[in-house]
This record gives sequence, structure tokens and C-alpha cells, in this order.
Amino acid sequence: MHRFTQSPTEPGFIQNPYPFYDRMRTAGDLVWWNDYAMPCAVSHKAVHTLLRDRRFGRETPPELATDPPEHLKPFYAVEAHSMLELEPPRHTRLRGLVLRAFTSRRIKALAPEIAALTHAQIDAFPAGIPFDLLTAFCQPIPVLIIARLLGVPDDMAPQLLRWSNAMVAMYQASRTRDSEDAAARAATDFSDFLRRYIDTRRTDPRDDLITHLIAAEEAGEKLSTDELITTCILLLNAGHEATVHTLGNGIKTLLNTNTRQITDATVEEILRFDPPLHMFTRTAYEAVTLFGHSFQRGDQVALLLGSANRDSTEWVDAEDFDPTRPITQNTSFGGGLHFCVGAPLARLELQIALPILWDRCPSLKLSEPPRFANTYHFHGLERLMVQTS
Repeated sequence: MHRFTQSPTEPGFIQNPYPFYDRMRTAGDLVWWNDYAMPCAVSHKAVHTLLRDRRFGRETPPELATDPPEHLKPFYAVEAHSMLELEPPRHTRLRGLVLRAFTSRRIKALAPEIAALTHAQIDAFPAGIPFDLLTAFCQPIPVLIIARLLGVPDDMAPQLLRWSNAMVAMYQASRTRDSEDAAARAATDFSDFLRRYIDTRRTDPRDDLITHLIAAEEAGEKLSTDELITTCILLLNAGHEATVHTLGNGIKTLLNTNTRQITDATVEEILRFDPPLHMFTRTAYEAVTLFGHSFQRGDQVALLLGSANRDSTEWVDAEDFDPTRPITQNTSFGGGLHFCVGAPLARLELQIALPILWDRCPSLKLSEPPRFANTYHFHGLERLMVQTS
């Protein structure tokens, strides 16, 4: 297996990781990334296969699990109930309960609200001066939509965003002791808020996702309060984080390529070309040989989604942004058991918000070169300075 060294916090890599991915793919389906001390699936074939191979999963085998450090116990107390980190049978039960409440009908019904919110954000754009489109457009739309879906008041959205940003920093290569402490505090405060809110909804049910999650049953079982809290946090964190960065990355690409017509194919190409999540790790549950490498139980493998989406064996001229490219499945929402439950909502937000933005702001342009934030394995902008005239 070929070995590669590349710091995930090096400024050049942060701004453009794709040349490094290209070099890794020329070496095979699996390569070793020294900085992470693990093999990485870099081709579309390898990532697609490992996302669906049931001999790999997200949970650490129980005999290899270790207790988290004391200062991180509040964070991992929440993570312990996350369906993103679980495997069957518990994952099956939790995901089934969530899907009973998070229905396609409920998501499609949000379309008018997404459109109205998009128009409202554009109405508030400052005229004639540069402004940050991330904070004025890309952030508020996803966080307000997921908050309203859950039934959380709009005025809580800024606080939800702060808690979410603190918690997802735990997955970044740039994480520090300070960011770990902030994540633990956010997990505690977020959980306390939701515990009170869930208690209120038990006695005052509404037509919102929290009420439907409380009522959902799977084979006579309901979500426990801790499972409800973690599920709401997961939906809030994942439900806006990826969409914020997809909007930001996508608008940057559309402006750089002077793409003005937004179709469903354009949205899929945005998701493929510059996705918001670049790495998803899995753990081997048994001895298995794949792509010339022998895995033992407990071995980890990193699936490089951003690399898989630029594989020229899967897409012609994969390094180019082609808004008319025929739609084929990319890896941006994962795959297999852990395929993103929020994918339909994320697509709907993009399909509605982007055409409205382009229609309302035909002269939208960058006012400074965008820069990506030091947040790998996420991939999103620090800010997106634009002006409308």
C-alpha cells in the first residue's frame, strides 16, 4: 500500500485538497494516510463498496472501547445515543422511529416555507456594499428550517447555531483542548434545553417533529428521553451544518463558473463537485481482505468522500464543474445503512433557495476571493463576501 503524508491543517490543503486526492487515487483504491495512521478508500469503487459492506460499521467493538476522558464525558454521553454512531439492532430501531416522524410528505410540505424564508433573507440584503452571504443567507435558511421542523422557536436559532458549531468542532483535525471543553459545555447546555422542551411537548403536543418523535413507536417501543435529546441534536447539527457549507461552496462555484441556470442536475453537480464532508470513518468487525489490504477486527478505514466524487473512472472530466452533467449517485450523503436521513430536505433547500437567489440577484458577484475554513474533515468557507450590484 502506498503511503502519503499531508497535514489536514496545512493552509494549501485546506484551500484545495483535490490535488492530494488525485495523487492518492493514482496509487490505487486504498492508500495509507500517515497523518491519520490509517488506510483510506480514495476511489469511487472503494468508497461505494465500504459504505455498504456490513463487515464494517460505525460502532467500536465493545472489547476495544475505551472510556472518554473526564472533560469529554458530557459530549460522549450525548454521542452514545446517536444513530450515526450505532449499528443494528439499535440503529435499526432508532432510524425506523425517526423515519416515521421525518416523512417525505412532511419534508415536501416545507417547500412554501423554504421559499418564503429565502425571499425574506434576500429582502434584508444590504444594497450596494459587500456583505457575508454565509451569515446573511447560507446559515439562517437551514438552521431556521430545521428548528421550525422540530418546533423550536426562531429566536433560539442563533443559540442552536453556537451549540452546533461547538459540538461539530470535535470532528475537526484542528481540534484543541479549548474546543473540546467548549463541545462538552455545548452538549450539556443543548441537552438541558431540549430536556425542558421535550417535557413541555409531552404535556402540550403540537404538529412538530419533537411531538411526532415522542409519539413514534417501533414494535411497541418508543424513544427514551436521552435518545430523543440526542436525535434532536443530531438532526439540528447535521440538518443545517452540511447544507450551510453546500450552499456556500455551491454559490462560490456557480459564481466562479458564471452558471446562471439552476436545475436539479446543477444541484447534484454542486453536491458532487465540492461536498461539505470529506471523510467518514468505519471500523472492521471481522478479519477481511479488500482491495489488497487485510483488515483485522477493530481496524479503522477512512472513506474519502471528496476524493470519490472526483474519480475520473466514474465521471467524465470529473475535475470540471458541469451543471448539465447527467445525474448519477455521488457519495456526498454517504450510503448504506447510514445514508443521510436529511438528504431529501437538503436537496429541497438547494433546489428552492438557489434559483430564487439567482432570480432575485442577477448581478450577484464576489467582492473578495473566498477562503475555506480550517475545519477538515468538513469543507466549508470562512466567509463568502459578495455584493448584489
